Amino acid sequence: MKARTTVLILALCFMVIGISRAQESSFMGTWKLNEAKSKLAPGAAKNSTVVYEAAGDSVKVTIDGTDAAGKPTHNEWTGKFDGKDYAVTGDPNSDMRSYEGRTKHKTGFTVKKNGKVTATGTIILSNDGKSRTVLSSGTDAQGNKYRSTAVYDKQ
Repeated sequence: MKARTTVLILALCFMVIGISRAQESSFMGTWKLNEAKSKLAPGAAKNSTVVYEAAGDSVKVTIDGTDAAGKPTHNEWTGKFDGKDYAVTGDPNSDMRSYEGRTKHKTGFTVKKNGKVTATGTIILSNDGKSRTVLSSGTDAQGNKYRSTAVYDKQ
């Protein structure tokens, strides 16, 4: 009985790891904002390019864009899609971010500043893997609530 239980637990662990890895690899690559298909909140920052790449056993996400005033922005996050907070560098509006793999085509994220959640959302990868849609909502630096839909095309 103990051997069967141990084998079952190990099999479940490997299955969870496999799903997590498959989910992460689906999002890898360079993604460019498709403004024509997007519905960004008025006056919101714009993430023009998002790059997902392997960083050892983690994922590095690099985001370039412009802030609400049109000035260039650049921030980076390295971590795992395990729902835990990992540090963000280069973003004055956040210091921690977490990604949580839900399915092969869907990931949730949470953005925090000083321990307070400032944004949450879902990233949905198209079935063909050529585009992804980011649904987000939160509170901007001025305390205004927003909702955005950003569509990205794989490069």
